[in-house]
This record gives sequence, C-alpha cells and structure tokens, in this order.
Amino acid sequence: MKFFAPARLALFVPSLCLTPICFAEPLELDPSVITGSRSASPSFDLPYSVDSINQAQISDGQLGINASEVLSRVPGLVVQNRQNYAQDLQISSRGFGARSAFGVRGIKLIADGIPASTPDGQGQAATFNLDTAERIEVLRGPAATLYGSNAGGVIQMFSRDGEGPPRIGAETLIGSDGMSKNHLTAEGAADDVGFVLDASRMDTDGYRDHSAARRDQTFAKLNFKPDEDSKLALIYSSLEQNGTQDPLGQSWEAYKADPRSVAPNAITYNTRKSIDHQQLGLNYERYFGDATLQVNAYTGTRSVIQYLAIPKYIGNTQTLNPANARGGGVVQFDRKFYGTNVHWIQPITSAPGELIIISGVDFDQSRDNRHGYQNYNGAQLGVKGEMRRDEVDTARSLDPFVQANWAIEDWTLQAGLRYSTMEMDVDDHFLSNGDASGTKRYKKATPSMSVMYAFTPELHGYVSAGKGFETPTQAELAYAPGNQEGFNFGLKPSESTQYEMGLKAQVYNTRINAAVFQITTEDELVVAGSVGGRTSYQNAGRTLRRGFELGVESQLSEHWTTTLAYTRLQATYDSDFSSSKGTVDKGNYLPGVPQTTLFAEVNWKPADWVSTAVEGMYRSKVYVEDTNSKKAAPAYSVFNWRARFEQNVEHWTFHQTLRLDNLLDRQYVGSVIVADGNDRFYEAAPGRSWYAGAGAQYSF
Repeated sequence: MKFFAPARLALFVPSLCLTPICFAEPLELDPSVITGSRSASPSFDLPYSVDSINQAQISDGQLGINASEVLSRVPGLVVQNRQNYAQDLQISSRGFGARSAFGVRGIKLIADGIPASTPDGQGQAATFNLDTAERIEVLRGPAATLYGSNAGGVIQMFSRDGEGPPRIGAETLIGSDGMSKNHLTAEGAADDVGFVLDASRMDTDGYRDHSAARRDQTFAKLNFKPDEDSKLALIYSSLEQNGTQDPLGQSWEAYKADPRSVAPNAITYNTRKSIDHQQLGLNYERYFGDATLQVNAYTGTRSVIQYLAIPKYIGNTQTLNPANARGGGVVQFDRKFYGTNVHWIQPITSAPGELIIISGVDFDQSRDNRHGYQNYNGAQLGVKGEMRRDEVDTARSLDPFVQANWAIEDWTLQAGLRYSTMEMDVDDHFLSNGDASGTKRYKKATPSMSVMYAFTPELHGYVSAGKGFETPTQAELAYAPGNQEGFNFGLKPSESTQYEMGLKAQVYNTRINAAVFQITTEDELVVAGSVGGRTSYQNAGRTLRRGFELGVESQLSEHWTTTLAYTRLQATYDSDFSSSKGTVDKGNYLPGVPQTTLFAEVNWKPADWVSTAVEGMYRSKVYVEDTNSKKAAPAYSVFNWRARFEQNVEHWTFHQTLRLDNLLDRQYVGSVIVADGNDRFYEAAPGRSWYAGAGAQYSF
C-alpha cells in the first residue's frame, strides 16, 4: 500500500499529470521520494542512492508492458527482458538477484505498499501495472536493509490517485512478432472521490519459437477522505496469463545457428505456464496533530501451473528419470497471501532542527497448497500424470523497526534498526517417499546509518553503512543436494556488510549523482548442482562487490534533455568453494553480472505536440556459471528510437506512438540463465523490431 504524504508535506509531492496521457514535461531535477525515508522528501536531500522515474518517463513512447522499458535508466540496475513471459524479467541490483532463474530475488518489489515479493524474497515484476503508474522509486545500498530480506535494494511503484475532471480513454498498439496491446482506462475525481480504472490485454507470438503469451491485467483504485484528518484508498489488481509458452534457454551452438531456436524438449513436453493473480489492498492514513498513523493491509490469491521439460527417461535409455519422482515435472500451487503494516510517524518538535521518528511493524504471510505431478501419462508427454508431491508451504515474516530522520543546519542523519524474522514451514502430505515436513526460522537485526553534509546548497556529500541479509527462497530450499529427498533446511541466509559514499550536485539545469560502494557477503547462495533437471543450492563462502555509479540528468535547453546512467561493478568470489562443476576459485566473477553498463538518452521536444528520443545501451560480457569456463555472453551495444505525437481538440486528446528497437539489427544475448544444469545458458534478444500505436481520450 502506498505511503500517503501528510497534507503539510504536499509541497514536496511532484506535480502530477492530470491525464494518463502524460506528455513530455520539463525535466524534474529534484523529485520527491518516499522510499528510504518513509516520508516525502526531495531525493537531493537524502543520504543514500535513490532514484525516481516519473510518469512522463514511464509513458513517453513506451509500450507499458515490462518494467525493463524504464528501469534501465537507473544506475546499478541490470534489467533484462528474457523474451520469456513464463519466467518474468531478470533484475539485479549491484549484483544481487542476477542468479534468479525465474522472477526476481534479492530485491524487494512493492506496488502501492503491497509486496510483490513473498516473505522468502521471491518476487514477480509482472504484477507492476505500468499503465497506472505515477512513478517508480529505486533504492539501493545500505539504507535498503531497513526493508528486510533484500540486500539488493527496493523497487517501489506508486499508482496515480485519480485527480482532475473524469475522463475515459482507449489505446491500441501493434508491433513485431505478432505483438498487440489493447488498453481501456477511466480516471478522475467526482464528489471528492478519486478513481482509476484500467484494463488491458497484451498478445504476442514471441520473438523465439514457442514463446507466445497473452497477458490480461485489470486495476481499480478509489481514494476518498472519511474526514478532515484521514485518507483511505482501496486498490484491486489482477494478472492473468494462460498457457504462456516457455522456450527454455539455448546452448551457445543453438543460439549462434538460429537465435529464434527453441530447445527440443520445450516442444516435446510443451513447456508452458499459467498464472491467475488477484489482490485487494487498502491504505489508511490519519493525522494526530503533527503525528501520522499509516495502516496498510492486503490479501490475495495466486494460482500457478507450470509444465517443465524434465525428461521421462535418463538420456536415450528406457530408465525412468528419478527427478520426475522427486516432485514431478508439473508444478502446481494455489497461494493465499496477506499482510499488514502499521507505521507511526512522530515529529519531535522539542529537538533542534527537524527530527522525525518512524516506528512500525510489517507482517507478511503466504501459504501455498503445492502439488507436483509427473509430466507424462503413459506414452503421452507434456500432460499432468501421477501425483509426486503434496504439501503445504507457509512462509511468514514479522519485522518491527525504528528509524530516525534528523536534519539540523547543514547535516542530515538517518539511522534505523530492523529485526527480521522469517519462518518457512513445510507440511508434507505425500509420505510414500518419506516425511519432508519441517520448519526453519531465520532471524537477523539489520542496522543502517547514513550521514549527509551540505557543502553548498548545490553540493551534498554523504556516507552510508548497513548490515543486510537474504534468506533462501522456497525454490532454493525445495530440493536437498544429490538424490536426497526432502527440503534443504541446511541452507543459511547470506549476510552482507555494505558501505557507500556519494556526492549529489545540481549545477544549473543538470543533476549529478555519483556513488562508490563496497559490499562483502558471507554465505552467498549459489547452485550446488543439478541432477535430472532438479537444482539444489548451497552456501559458498564470501563475495566482494566494489563499484561506481554515475547518474546525470540535464535540461540542455527548452527543447533538449539528456539522461546518462553508468555503472562499473567488480563482483567476485572472495574465497574458494567446491560445487558439482568443480572448484570455484577466489577471484572468479559472479555469473550474470556485467562489469560495465551504460544507458544514455537524448530527448528532443521541438513543440508541445511532438517529442522524439534516441536511447543507447551498452553491457559488457557476462559469465554464465561460477567457474567462468563456459562461453561468456558477449558484450553488446543497442540503440532504440521513439516518437510521440499529441493533438487536442476541445474535449478530445489524441496521441500516436512510433518505436524502433535495436535500430542496427544486432544479434546479441539479451539475458542468461545462470548455472543452467543443461548448459542452456543463453536467451536471444530480438533483432530490429517496430511498434506503432494510437489512442484517444475524452474529458468530461
């Protein structure tokens, strides 16, 4: 749920476009953010790395389908569209999360205060509805440790509140590889009630063979004031994907021969995934004098069935694959999740300067009725067969915290402490292969402190330090090493110590953020081995991450703006360890993490009715597994172009979008599947692609 800023803080809230067709505005060099400080503050005054992406950047010439469209402009982030809607985006922050084979881990995802991450740390970026987004905030570094088990940071999306005159709109997009998107929206305020209603359908044949998908999203939000001292928002959202095809990864030879190719087993077993996700939440805020009470609550369901390519037989033999007997090749679960957050924001007026104490507690729980089936029935493959798994998995977290934000003269201090408890409980009902029931509890106190000094009004410097940790996810705990049955309850959480030092400058119409950081991690979670398609994990000693981030935004003139995001990251193992693939030496690079990333954009708006931009992206080579001996995904550069046009005729607003991605038609590996057990590490990115769209909006 969204943290509402009190009315007395409204001056800090960035200007909002009154319509979902938000056109290019002058660059906002000092946006207000909530993530990190938990109350609205200009990002320039916060002593850590935090970036905000506004509505214009989210919607201007973008497709509104994947968060990868906009998150690449944030330093420190690597966001890859796998071209595989069955496995979602690949997102890493300062090297955390790069190992995830599906979804997002190591980074806390939040949408309107509702976690898009389960208590064990696994998240789904697909639940972000970009069509309704007002802004996205990205927090990295030590301050993120105050959000729990997510050492990599926090990505938080806030939807629009529904303001201005009521209006309705429709939009259609088409593009390469059979892509189409149809979008309907209604938004505005009536009788002091703000509303946002949104529905969309996206279809694609996919760039690669066997990668077709259909995604249906709906969203509804109501805002009103029960009285003069309170606010209430009700939010509903849903995501449905039926029969989304999964092309799996590619071997290097297959990728080079045909980037559109698909693994043969994907066809043989008709690998696919269906998702039905629904959630309901509320945000309540009440003012008690200078103090503010924030209460957020949510509940929802998520049903998933996934058909995997775990072979029926071992190799070319007629010997049944024991991996199909260890949980099966069809995964199905029905999840119920809920949670609540209660926060108290108390200004201390007796203290010098401005001191705010924030205290609260966050509670989250997800409960999965999980089943597994063999992915064959007799000679028929790719169907639900005999049951091989029946269990109830419950993950819950309870995290009290306290935080102090203190600004006095030229100094800003933020300090906090969070005590996280995450419990994973397994109730095994499939007892023919033994009882795998058990409980594992992880506890950790994560302190954080940040100090900023204003050398001048235009130049601020800061230092930040904190402790973080990441618990194993349910997927990482699911299988014990080798052929052992049961959960891998021996896994320990990884623990990190993070340091950051940075400068923030505003020079004329240019904003510059620069940061250096060092992160040491104990008990890093890595792949132990893969047997018959089943992956198990282990703790692997120490890792070391050192890096530099630079973000530049500039309003060059009335018509020209530029953005640059540069990251240099040295992420290596700081101790030897052994895996099924052999010894991993100290100094080896963490797989999935490019050493250099660069994003640059030039935007030209010669008139109110048109804007166009060219964006470029560079990523250095990426190792695909821990020994660094397999073929690394090569470095690449790619350029995109977009344009948007808008016309106003009385109550009507019309707009058109044109977009060309990969202008030079480069062939490159868009993402990698780290440590894939079948050596299918590579996922090809599309060649040159085109998109065109048009929409209309009527304002009452």
